Amino acid sequence: MIDDNIHERQGWPALHWDSGRISQQLAEVRHLQGRLIGRMEALGFQLRAEAVLDTLTEDVLKSSEIEGERLDRDQVRSSIARRLGIDIAGVTTADRNVEGVVEMMLDATQRYDEPLTAQRLFDWHAALFPTGRSGMSKINVGAWRDDKKGPMQVVSGPIGKERVHYEAPVAARLRGEMKKFLDWFEKDASTDLVLKAGLAHLWFVTIHPFDDGNGRIARAIADMVLARSERSPQRFYSMSAQIQQERKSYYEILEATQKGDIDVTRWLEWFLVCLGRAFDRAETILAAVLIKARFWDRFAATEFNERQRSMINRLLNDFEGKLTSSKWAKIEKCSQDTALRDIEDLLRKHVLTKDSAGGRSTSYSLTTIT
Repeated sequence: MIDDNIHERQGWPALHWDSGRISQQLAEVRHLQGRLIGRMEALGFQLRAEAVLDTLTEDVLKSSEIEGERLDRDQVRSSIARRLGIDIAGVTTADRNVEGVVEMMLDATQRYDEPLTAQRLFDWHAALFPTGRSGMSKINVGAWRDDKKGPMQVVSGPIGKERVHYEAPVAARLRGEMKKFLDWFEKDASTDLVLKAGLAHLWFVTIHPFDDGNGRIARAIADMVLARSERSPQRFYSMSAQIQQERKSYYEILEATQKGDIDVTRWLEWFLVCLGRAFDRAETILAAVLIKARFWDRFAATEFNERQRSMINRLLNDFEGKLTSSKWAKIEKCSQDTALRDIEDLLRKHVLTKDSAGGRSTSYSLTTIT
């Protein structure tokens, strides 16, 4: 056991912090939170639903990207829309692993006011790993880790030259550690819920109770507490997306905190700054939602076939790369001739424009809406 881990310190897990040092920062973040929620709630029902769908899609994608796993955006979006009863064009069948990540995230945020229990965490873990494997490795699913393969360590570097960043509590301590955590999570009413989101994230990921998936579950727990702080299942910002943007500093502050003492002021300062930037980032989601709304208002009387409506929605939702007729045919599962007819029809209706850049294939973009 490495002797400089926070969970070996005297007083663990009674984390403490300098309230005076973070009080102004907390007040500013709370102000930004309230202002964002107010702006989003002023939108009509349809726009609000679109903003929630975009936010949750981003949250699921980025939380997985932090762990090095890239999910298919269309599958994630379709899975969330179906579960929330939101009607979208171009529905895509989702893989089991995508469905599992979505199921966990929605359970955390849509049922935020229900108790967090060991069984609920086991269910989340089982949803994340429906095959009972992480990559090629068989893992304990829906149960605390047992350390039969050695201590739970966060390492980097090549084999033989690994650097151990952190070593979690031994498996024999997990039942007691998680009981303390869950008791605090449901019974503590004295801590501001925004701070509690940061503390819960840190505490859970420090215990590291599962063979894999601890980071994603820790972020889901933080989202759950943030939903409690707003008393709403509607998500208009993504902490996971912001953490993914700041991934290097995220791991640095985690390591520094987990090798420090039980004063976690610096971690909470980082968490609040990151959360504030997540609120700023939400403005981008709001802007995109409003652009989509203006687009469909402008072309409300225009007729589109199913393929066209599906592709337009893709273009409005962070379409990657250039749109060409061959890409259209592949995505919409039609012939090249059909794709060209669809595109030419949209050019006549001034929905698409030809890109000026040359090349082997002509590419197209949506008409700019102002």
